[in-house]
Amino acid sequence: MLDWEQIFATRSSRMRASEIRELLKLLDQPDIISFAGGIPDPALFPDVAFKEAYSDIFSSAQVGSALQYSVSEGYKPLREWIARDVAKIGIDCTPDNVFITSGSQQALDYLGKLFLSPNDTALVTWPTYLGALSAFNAYEPNYDQLSLNGNRTPEAYRDTAAKTGGAVKFAYLSADFSNPTGETIDLAARERLLALADELDIAILEDAAYQHLRYDGEAIPPIMALDIARRGGIENTRTIYSGSFSKTLAPGLRVGFVVAAMPVIRKLVLMKQAADLHSSTINQIAIEHVASRGFDAQVAKIRAVYSKRRDAMLAALDKYMPKNATWTRPEGGMFVWVTLPEGMDGAELLAKSIATEKVAFVPGKAFYADGSNANTLRMSFSCADEAMIDEGIKRLGRLISSAIRAAA
Repeated sequence: MLDWEQIFATRSSRMRASEIRELLKLLDQPDIISFAGGIPDPALFPDVAFKEAYSDIFSSAQVGSALQYSVSEGYKPLREWIARDVAKIGIDCTPDNVFITSGSQQALDYLGKLFLSPNDTALVTWPTYLGALSAFNAYEPNYDQLSLNGNRTPEAYRDTAAKTGGAVKFAYLSADFSNPTGETIDLAARERLLALADELDIAILEDAAYQHLRYDGEAIPPIMALDIARRGGIENTRTIYSGSFSKTLAPGLRVGFVVAAMPVIRKLVLMKQAADLHSSTINQIAIEHVASRGFDAQVAKIRAVYSKRRDAMLAALDKYMPKNATWTRPEGGMFVWVTLPEGMDGAELLAKSIATEKVAFVPGKAFYADGSNANTLRMSFSCADEAMIDEGIKRLGRLISSAIRAAA
């Protein structure tokens, strides 16, 4: 028998199955109330708009180019639309500063490949998006905790990176309604991060997958917008902004994007040419059709639904959870982050919850680069209605209260 492990590249040992991908299988079980997958509700997809878009494509002369190879940068009218859209939030750029990817996950993979050599350090929040860790892991980095309160010096980051044989290359974070915590980084912390990145001379990777999903509170300029305002133009910035249509229009089309200075865009184009040549042409065209005809209305529709579900989850947590559990109160996005008393294990709790209460969530330690903080869990409110949320949190609160009493 061939020993494949002896042939695989060393980076393959860093690849791990996504706990979330596995938990999504539970969505097919009708008796499970799932707060696990951070996915949009398919009932809210603009399916009629996409049907019209594809019909228009196939009934016009555009069908030939839609089914043909295309440029690696992406469909130009879509890049133009994105440039106009991000300009509304202070990101002044040209379509040439926009690069289309096959979902924002591909953007993370490309950026990891672009910046990380083995043993380099990526600064990430504690916790951070599991998909980012999965994307970066293949490039054999080390991770250090990104502190946004200013209590770590640039020298401390450099010293830690040097001890592991590399350099600090970037800071990665989601500034608005982050996955997994739902928290938003305040303006002062964004300014401190820019100052830290200047001191370290590193890139900032700003993951804006949930940018449009604000339900209340005051909008804060993206880090890239602050960077542009500081430096007088996008070509002088160190921030790389990534976004997606997955949470607003439809994830199945796999259309995401990166906005960055041209030296970064040029490298990403070379990576695209080596990987998959270009993202699906017809899907890009369809996204542009739907976005240009009704993006704002679609966003308003999903905000109205998700904000009610967010409110229902917070109300249920207040009602049913034991007092020694705490949770975040997000102003947008899809997630609430729950912290349980020390000593509890979210993975063990999940097994009991599935078996006895039929409620699913994601154990929190998967979101920590060091696998710590097992007493946390992530819950998504996007795919359950208010009645399901109330019942699910009631069951989960009952289970957690019982577990706390048993441990006392």
